[in-house]
Amino acid sequence: MAAAPTTHTLHPFDAGHDDIIHDVSFDYYGKRLATCSSDSTIKVWDRVGDGESGDGGLGSGQWRCSASWKAHAGSIWRVEWADPSFGQLFASCSFDRTVRVWEESPATGGVAGSSWTNKATLLDSQRSVQDVAFAPRHLGFKLATCSQDGFVRLYEAIDVTNLSHWPIMDEFQSDKKGLNCLVWNPSPFDPPMIVVGSNDSSVKVWEYLESQRRWQQSCVLRGHADAVHSVAWAPNLGKQTHLIATASKDHTIRIWELSIDKEQRKKVVAKEISVLKSHKSEVWRVQWNMTGTVLASSGDDGSLRFWKANFSGEWKELIQVTPARTENM
Repeated sequence: MAAAPTTHTLHPFDAGHDDIIHDVSFDYYGKRLATCSSDSTIKVWDRVGDGESGDGGLGSGQWRCSASWKAHAGSIWRVEWADPSFGQLFASCSFDRTVRVWEESPATGGVAGSSWTNKATLLDSQRSVQDVAFAPRHLGFKLATCSQDGFVRLYEAIDVTNLSHWPIMDEFQSDKKGLNCLVWNPSPFDPPMIVVGSNDSSVKVWEYLESQRRWQQSCVLRGHADAVHSVAWAPNLGKQTHLIATASKDHTIRIWELSIDKEQRKKVVAKEISVLKSHKSEVWRVQWNMTGTVLASSGDDGSLRFWKANFSGEWKELIQVTPARTENM
């Protein structure tokens, strides 16, 4: 009989937003985080103290809001930090059909207060922009977006000293019913690849063909019964295969194994290797750890769950984290 997963407790703090928080994004070092909400605001938080309270520094009082501002004219769905080699900046996307790139003003940075400047506003989408993702550093300073108009759009800051100029480099329609999420292949040993989740329950893998200078659909991952909310591509670390996790409105998480057959013109072959059903409601987000060995998921049931494969390759729930019950935040 399988052992029950270990249960831990979260210690929430009041983020001060006036509506639903849609995204919480840590920077590369885990010392800062950005939150965004349906109240049209973004808040940047800096970690203070040494985090010696026994909760890993994530407890109440360990994060201080250093900046808060109205960033869009509608609900903000995602915030995404750029690689720190490009500076202190992140991108946001919104129901108002725009993507904005924000840079911290160096003269006023620090936990006592910071100032963020809108360096660029991207206006190409015809409907709500649902997700935004910076490319892995080896591909350059590029940004991918997906929208409810069904298109994936790719931008590039050709001159990193001029962040106001982000020309659109490519765009392609992935699904006419609208898109919800996307993620890049982080491996530097493969051609550029993007996975896109849609409203029609499908997940599509796209690959850039350098010889033809265009994006081509490599394969479709089918298995979910409803809209796909989140996709996550595991760090490869030199392995022969890739792992992709998907989260859906159908209450499930699915893990897929991708292999690239380089002898057959880099043909991509995918298979479903696990379906995880512990969440009792919609699953909104999945994310891998740095080594691609542990998967985290969160859903409308209020729980944060961690998953890991055992010695036989079966994915099992490792830890369940639930919010602490508090009368007043």
